[in-house]
Amino acid sequence: MKKIVPLFSVIIMLALVLSACGGTTAAPAAEEAAPAADAAEPTAEMVEEAPAEEAPAEEELALTLWVYDDTRISILNQLGEEFMNEYGVGLKVEVVDLSEIRNAMSLGATTGEGPDLIIIPHDNIGPMVENGSASEIDLGSLTSNYVAPSISGFTYNGKIYGVPLSVENIGFFRNMDMVPDAPQTWTEVADVATQLVDDGTAESGIGLPDLGYNIYPLYTSFGGYIFGKDVDGNYTPDDIGMNSAGMVEAMQWVKDLVDAGVVPSTIDWEAAHVAFETGKSPFIFTGPWAITRFKTAGVNYAISDFPSVEEGGTPGAPFMGVQGLVVNATRPNVALAMTFATEFIPTETHYQMLFEADTRPSAWTTVFESATDPDTASFNHAGVNAQPMPAIPAMGYVWDAWTNAGNLVMTDEATAQEAFDTSVEQIEAQLK
Repeated sequence: MKKIVPLFSVIIMLALVLSACGGTTAAPAAEEAAPAADAAEPTAEMVEEAPAEEAPAEEELALTLWVYDDTRISILNQLGEEFMNEYGVGLKVEVVDLSEIRNAMSLGATTGEGPDLIIIPHDNIGPMVENGSASEIDLGSLTSNYVAPSISGFTYNGKIYGVPLSVENIGFFRNMDMVPDAPQTWTEVADVATQLVDDGTAESGIGLPDLGYNIYPLYTSFGGYIFGKDVDGNYTPDDIGMNSAGMVEAMQWVKDLVDAGVVPSTIDWEAAHVAFETGKSPFIFTGPWAITRFKTAGVNYAISDFPSVEEGGTPGAPFMGVQGLVVNATRPNVALAMTFATEFIPTETHYQMLFEADTRPSAWTTVFESATDPDTASFNHAGVNAQPMPAIPAMGYVWDAWTNAGNLVMTDEATAQEAFDTSVEQIEAQLK
């Protein structure tokens, strides 16, 4: 039995009942004689014999869900059919560019337009919460079923604003033909990379796609951070760690390899991946998006945890990205959308279906831990201590400042400390 009866059908039935009980309210035509005062009331038989007007077709009640890639379209449509059968509410899934989703949710705070639900990366949630377009989520006891960092990712000012679906982090790749055993410390990484370049086995000692997001585990292993947290555990722009000692030491580690000719001074995302897939570099920091190209190239790779500064020390922590469902607070169907997001979707069966369709590590703990694919299991292990990327609006000011710092250091225009001090000044100026 359907759990929700569309309101339109209720109105139609009520109208028919009122019509049968009270007769017509329209005035009689001028040429018709008025009924006699003692005319008999219409009988049930007379009512049944009267021709009934055909009721208009019942409108289908449906929610609209926007996603920014098509990897899960098929399974989401299948889940939509299940939702329709169980709740009597349809689900229309549409692929929309992520920038358009952000724009629609920004404008939705004042216009009430846009979709009922969206799937987005968690670091987009801050502005949506600030402008009132994201609904607070109450998962109740179901919260314990999720990988803890995934809940943290969608937590903003102590409240949850998204239902996590999947998580994602990078791993430390190595070419096993060049490096059979995973290095345990960054000193070991530097030594192996230097030796391979010196003997001509490698052209580049380590692939650095950038000096920010992808090598964040290097910074964290040295104790670096971007934003600190307040007493409630929320990221805060009041504590900017861009110029902390750990950030400076990690950047200097890279610069030392550049100065030694082990790593090129020109940092380029595509060049780093090409060097690894062609066997010209033994290591690279990258994510699951690179798996297909490495397999196609026939690289004998392995994915491991990030090294630490000292033997037995804390491994580097990558950023964790979380994708999840957000309910549009400005739409009229918030209650129905919330039912889909917090009552229908959160089951192990549904999360297993979503994982099999997309293969991003699941945010549902039992599905996350049961991954049997070696690559997925390795990424999961490398991300056990992952840190959700800060979703506060101030994070938007970090990327350019971070890139600028790297450029200044690589071109010898500033020391690592000077470059990161400048980054903090840029961020603070934009915050003001």
